[in-house]
Amino acid sequence: MEKERINIYHKRNTCFVGIDMHKDAHCAVVIDCWMNKLGEVNFENRPSRYPAFVEDVRKICGTKEMVFGLEDTRGFGRNLAAYLVGRKFEVKHVNPAYTSAVRLANPIIYKDDSYDAYCVARVLRDMVDTLQDAKHEDIFWTIRQIVKRRDLIVKSNVMNKNQLHSQLAYSYPSYRKFFAMIDSKSALCFWENYPSPEYIWNTTPEEIYQTIKPVHQALKIQRIHEIISMIERDGDTRKDYQPERDFIVRNIVKDIRHNKELIAEIDDELRKLIPLTGYKLHTMPGIDLVTEAQIISEIGDINRFPDSDKLARFMGLAPVQFSSAGKGKDQRCRNGNRALNAIFHFLAIQMVAVSASGKPRHPVFREYFEQKVKEGKNKPQALVCVARRLVRIIYGMMKTKTEYRPYEKADSKN
Repeated sequence: MEKERINIYHKRNTCFVGIDMHKDAHCAVVIDCWMNKLGEVNFENRPSRYPAFVEDVRKICGTKEMVFGLEDTRGFGRNLAAYLVGRKFEVKHVNPAYTSAVRLANPIIYKDDSYDAYCVARVLRDMVDTLQDAKHEDIFWTIRQIVKRRDLIVKSNVMNKNQLHSQLAYSYPSYRKFFAMIDSKSALCFWENYPSPEYIWNTTPEEIYQTIKPVHQALKIQRIHEIISMIERDGDTRKDYQPERDFIVRNIVKDIRHNKELIAEIDDELRKLIPLTGYKLHTMPGIDLVTEAQIISEIGDINRFPDSDKLARFMGLAPVQFSSAGKGKDQRCRNGNRALNAIFHFLAIQMVAVSASGKPRHPVFREYFEQKVKEGKNKPQALVCVARRLVRIIYGMMKTKTEYRPYEKADSKN
């Protein structure tokens, strides 16, 4: 009871500042503990404007303390959050889902910057003791930006390869049989130098071999003869404006090669940054550099989560209870961080995979998976159990910053 009195007294002497974040400008609304609007401040999203913003809020609050609530502390609001935290203000991260719930609770639903900021302030006022503090460690933010950049380039290369498939199908109907991968070094060299069969007929197998040999040391002259035979069996594929189509193929090849170089540069940067976090996730089988970077970029500072259960709920791996009048059951969660959820889902698939020879890739996880199936769970449910187990292990590795221990006795916890 005494603690409640202290909290009530503290709230009566606190102003709650909700901020609606945008790329160019922010809108802040100040309310008191009774949810009365005390004032509003609109300001540009520029660090040079932040001191004036703080002074305007001070004038509105008077002698009362200030607590700031921001929805977007990792995007447009990151600079402001870092500024406020650096000056020892109390700053909270407000989940946009909470703000949306307050907005939808109004009998007449409307939306503008001022009302959005007011909704953030209301959530801040009601949940100030449970909301996460806004923390900003530049290393995690930087890794996240690099991972996002890498994902964008990878997606661009997928589009390029699809376009290359489409263009090659006209000139080389049997092109899929030429090389194991359409974007391998030898394949790109071939497409760039011989974008259509016309270039093949104007040279010799020996010259083709000498052109590709520098990028494919294991290449045999017999393979070149096999490719030429397949081209001959395809027949005449010449069409009007062939030089223009050849230009398209060569242009796509250059783009693919350039993107591969960019990805290699990004991977080099990640190799430098990730060790600075102290995490050693790459020591676990199935986790390579890219997967480790993706996990770290989504989780950030592991100390945000008091235990692995909180982390599982954050990514939507924990079941959700749906019940009424004592009836109901646990159901699969469809919310949470879906990107992190997908990472752990595919990681679980890798852990229980079996090679063509019948040897499990990771015997411990495969045994655990089969155990859950024997207990009556279907395979997707058993896979969720494996993912949940991975969460506990990875949480422990990140919390203690230790390497993966090859074998631990499986427990019965789901």
